[in-house]
Order: sequence, then C-alpha cells, then structure tokens
Amino acid sequence: MTKVILVTGGTGMVGQAVKTIVDRDPNPDETWIFASSKDADLTDREQTRKLFALYKPTHVLHLAALVGGLFRNLSNNLDFLRTNIFINDNVLQTSSENGIEKVVSCLSTCIFPDETTYPIDETMIHNGPPHHSNFGYSYAKRLIDVQNHAYHLQLKCNFTAVIPTNVFGPNDNFGLEDGHVLPGLIHKTYVADRDGTPLVVWGTGSALRQFIYSHDLARLMIWVVRHYDEIEPIILSVDEKDEISIKEAAELVMDAFDFKGDVIYDTTRSDGQYKKTASNAKLRKYVPDFKFTDRKSVV
Repeated sequence: MTKVILVTGGTGMVGQAVKTIVDRDPNPDETWIFASSKDADLTDREQTRKLFALYKPTHVLHLAALVGGLFRNLSNNLDFLRTNIFINDNVLQTSSENGIEKVVSCLSTCIFPDETTYPIDETMIHNGPPHHSNFGYSYAKRLIDVQNHAYHLQLKCNFTAVIPTNVFGPNDNFGLEDGHVLPGLIHKTYVADRDGTPLVVWGTGSALRQFIYSHDLARLMIWVVRHYDEIEPIILSVDEKDEISIKEAAELVMDAFDFKGDVIYDTTRSDGQYKKTASNAKLRKYVPDFKFTDRKSVV
C-alpha cells in the first residue's frame, strides 16, 4: 500500500530540505505532499480538516509552526504560545479523526528546562520551566509531547516527535532583525563586507550551540517517519563534541567571506540561553553510522 505523507510547513527550510532528499532518492511506495499556509490556515480546525480530506494522508510530518529568532520571541511570547497551540491541536486532532498511521511532530531543544544538568536527553523535557526568553514557543512545543502520550494512551494513536538542535541551511530566515543565528550572521557579514563597515554580533559570543545542517536533519526525519516506532521523542543532533560558541560560528562565516574588517560584540543584546548541549546517544543507538555533513563546507 502506498504511503501518502503530508508535510505541514512544507515550504519552510526543513520542509524544503525533506523535499530535496525525497526528490533525490524517491521511494516508489511513497507519495509526499508538501503543504504550505497557502493550502490551509492550520490555526483553523475546518481548514485543517479540508486539507486532510483533500490529500487523504496515511502519515503526517508536522513541521508547521510560528517561528522566529531570539529577539522576536522576546517581545511576542503570547503570540507564539497561542498560535502554535492552535496549530498543533488542530493537526493532532484531525490526524486522530482520520486514523493517521503515524504523526511525527518537530519540537526544539528550547523546550528543555533552563536550569538543568548537561547533556540534556529525552527524559528531561518536563523537569522545570524553559528559558524566559521564548517560554511561549517552548511551552506550546512541549505540550505536543504531552498530547502525543495522551492520544496514545486513550486512542492508541502512533504520534511521536523529534527534537532537533539549531538548524541551518537553504531557505532559512536570513533576516537581520529576526533571523536565526547562522543565516543572520551570514547576512550581517555580507553587508559589512560589501559596505566596509564593522560586523556587529549580538551578545557576548560566548553562548554555545549545536548546529545541524537542514539536509542532515531531513535525512534523519525521513528515517523517523519510516522506521522509528516509539512514542517517546528522539533528539536529532550532531555529537556533543561538535558544539561551538556563537563567536566560533561568526568566525566560520567570516572565514567563508574572507572578511578582514572589525568585529564588535554588542553586549547590550541578550545571549539567550547560555547552552543547550544535547545528547544524541539514543539516536546513535538506532543509527550508529550516520555521517553528518562537515559544518565548514556547508557554511
């Protein structure tokens, strides 16, 4: 029987990365549908139901979300909380109503407690409040894990989730004000190099992050859709040794541009959470030989 896999948020960075990998190595027993907000407003239950009725999926890869960088989150926590709760509830409830065989939702390492021990793993999600800077988004995403277990216990639904670390790649948000870390640095360095001005990096540069290339994440997500059968979530991350500081990330970008100008660290800007070091031990048990793409070559 052919699987019909509906990807919500299918035109975003991760959705397009999945499409790239699927198109590169298609499976004849799978049909992938990449839906965008133009196809349905997933905050609306009836539009969500119509989308499912149109494509009749057997599986759902749920990537749709209201997302933004640190500084957009800081000033819009309520919007991130409410919008994402509506989206997630509609997708999971409609999946339940339609007997979807498996739903894989995408979470984020920001859901983990701010005060915790490291490395964080899948058992620690609910051990304390998330960082205050993006608590709205974090709690909405954390609630997916609660819903997955509730749907499984009461209705036997096969709903699970993946937890990627900081994703970067083609089709990312390169905005100077609300972009993600690496694409924001790429845009800023491009402008500074073009205009002969200093490169201004927000924060002290000391915060630590594990960056995963979107095409690597896509390969792992496809594996989860096909082969991962736990309700418990799974962290999709590079190894702990590959964690770098924002300063090191900026240097990677500067090297790529051969940027020789001045660099200013704007310490009036928040660093956000200092570190979110995640263990990929569970992932490595399943796919011990997975090879991540070299970060420097990708940048």
